[in-house]
Order: sequence, then C-alpha cells, then structure tokens
Amino acid sequence: MYAEKVLSGMRPTGRLHLGHYHGVLVNWIKLQHEFPCLFFVADWHALTTSYDEPGTIAESTREMVIDWLAAGVDPAQATIFIQSKVPEHAELHLLLSMMTPLGWLERVPTYKDQQEKLEHKDLSTYGFLGYPLLQAADILIYRADKVPVGEDQVPHIEFTREVARRFNHLYGREPGFEEKARLAVKKLGSKRAKLYDELRNRFQEKGEEDAIEQAHHLLDEAQSLSHGDRERLFGYLEGGGKMILVEPDALLTKASRMPGLDGQKMSKSYANTIMLREDAETVTKKIRTMQTDPQRVRRTDPGDPEKCPVWQFHQIYSSDEVKTWVQSGCRSAGIGCIECKQPVIEAVLLEQAPMIERARLYTEDPQLVRNIIADGCERARKLAQETMRDVREAIGLDHS
Repeated sequence: MYAEKVLSGMRPTGRLHLGHYHGVLVNWIKLQHEFPCLFFVADWHALTTSYDEPGTIAESTREMVIDWLAAGVDPAQATIFIQSKVPEHAELHLLLSMMTPLGWLERVPTYKDQQEKLEHKDLSTYGFLGYPLLQAADILIYRADKVPVGEDQVPHIEFTREVARRFNHLYGREPGFEEKARLAVKKLGSKRAKLYDELRNRFQEKGEEDAIEQAHHLLDEAQSLSHGDRERLFGYLEGGGKMILVEPDALLTKASRMPGLDGQKMSKSYANTIMLREDAETVTKKIRTMQTDPQRVRRTDPGDPEKCPVWQFHQIYSSDEVKTWVQSGCRSAGIGCIECKQPVIEAVLLEQAPMIERARLYTEDPQLVRNIIADGCERARKLAQETMRDVREAIGLDHS
C-alpha cells in the first residue's frame, strides 16, 4: 500500500563512540542504499528520563548529527530530522493515547527495567509511562514498515503493531466498507481479482502468512487502484476495515560486539570509550594503556588472549593472520603487550581518518548542518501531515 520505508532514531546523548558506530551507524549506512530511510534525533524522548536537566539537548543534537554525517549517513540518501520539529508526532501521540489501554503500557518490559535501573530518578511521570506510545507514534506517523532494532526492542515493535491494529479496527470502519471493498476487487481485473480472493481466503481460513505476503505483492503491482481502494483492499485482506496506519516489522540487527577499553560493553557511563572523532594521540594513549591479561606481569610471562580486553578489539579489527600472530605470540610470550596493541591502534586510526575528514566540513561551517536538518525536517513533516490528514478524517476530526 505504501512504499517501503525504514525509520530509526537516537536520543541526543552528544558525541558518539565506536560502540554507536558498530552497533547502529554501520547498519544505517547500509540501509540508506537499500530503502528510503528516515533517521531522527529523539529529543522529546530525552526528556522522558532527563526532564529535570534539559539544558544540553540542543548542543548534544548538533554534535550527534555531525557524528552521523561523519560516519557516512548521507543526507542525499536519507532524511535526517529532529522529532520536536515535526509537531505531528505529538498530535498522533495524543490521539493514540485516547484509545490505548493503560495495561498495554504497564506491561512493556522496559518500563519496569528502566525504573529499577534509574531508581535515583523520579520516573513516576505520565511521560515516562507513555514513552512507548510516543515511540509508536514516531513510527506510525511515517507509515514506516521496517524498524531496525536489537532483540530487546522487539516488544516495542509488537506494541506498535497492536496500537496500529486497534486504531485501524476502531476507525477503519467506513460506512458500506464491505461493498466498496468488493467493488475495488473487481477493479483488479478478473485474473487478479480471482487470485486476490483466493489469497484472502487462505489467510482468513487457514492463517497462512505467505498468502498475505503474496496478496500485498499483488496489490503493490496493481498501478490502476486509487489511494482509497488500495487502503480498503489491504484492510479487507485481514478482515478489518481500511488500513490507515501501517503495522511495522522489526528489522533485526545483530547485537554489537564492541567492547570498551576495560572489556565491558563500551559506554560513557563506564568511562571506557573511544569517540568517533578522537584525535590520534588520545586514541593511541587510550589503547596503549589498556589493561591486559593480569597473568602477564612481566614481558616474559606467557598470557591467554581470551582473558585480555585487547583480544576483543583484535576480533573486530584484525585479519586472521594477525589474530594467529597474537594467539601464538601471547601464549608463548613471543610478543609483548605493547606490540600486540599496535595493529589495533593502526586499525582504529585508519577507520577514524575518513570520519574526521568528513566532520571537518561541518565543524568549520555549522550552517551546513543547520541546512541539512531544516531540509530533512521539511521532508519529514510533509509525510507526517499526509498521515495526520487521513487519521483526522478517519476519527471524524476533519472540520471543513
């Protein structure tokens, strides 16, 4: 019914580190060549846990967007925008809150987890309880059908699908829907109409998922259908009404293996990060002073790479040849720890060099970043306004 779209966002935490690059940005850069992508700064989401300290959001947003661009997110390929600059997110969130059962929000797994993790903060706020719904609105406002997430975020996508389903069920019931849908089937032409009915029956009677996929493909190919008829036929497939909001799918991404300098997950809260745009001298010093296998007290002591945080970096950055050299050299004390760290230093600096080069353009001319964001916000807002027009009409709020 709607063109394929990928949507993903990040809270503005300021400058990004290599964990963000390997965990999220590498995937974004790949996706932008495969689908229309929308990447946004989730600045309202930052307020759900940092409502009492909002002062750094604007500066953190600017630094984060520069890091996206430095990493290779291309504004000619993807739409880069800021959530709060598209007020339709808030309008859809409000309207969805009217029909979303409270129990749905309370059972989102991260609700309790975050409260326990951030127990020093008062998170007994409406905004915190409702943030999964705002997240749902962020996705549904663009009718995005693909959302790249890790395993832990899949319940949020399932929640979004439930919200879309409930909305379509409540408000997609236009008068005479069945009759209009049957007329729309005829417009497919006899061969396609027969196949559509067949696939619809297979899905509704036997629950065959591949039947719904084939039917979606069939409708995507039917160029002659009007926007309204297309919506009706998508809804009619599943036995509902018009499909106004699109149910998104989770695009599962592999968990990042990026370790921090101490062997734990790379995170600002552990102070174990290498930033995306860190100068060569600092990067070199950080890696050179990394802790190694505690058994290697002297240069002549053999070690075990599996017990050394530096080995985790070799697994990401080094060739098989270098890894073999590390394994035998460490276990036999044939190489020292400083020698072992050198290929990692070189690989990280090589990875960062083009990022630092790209970033220079934006740090020297901040207006470029402002223009990219303004253009992205304008493009995103047009899409959001189209959805809201249909949403208001479905609910009966199109006062004209």
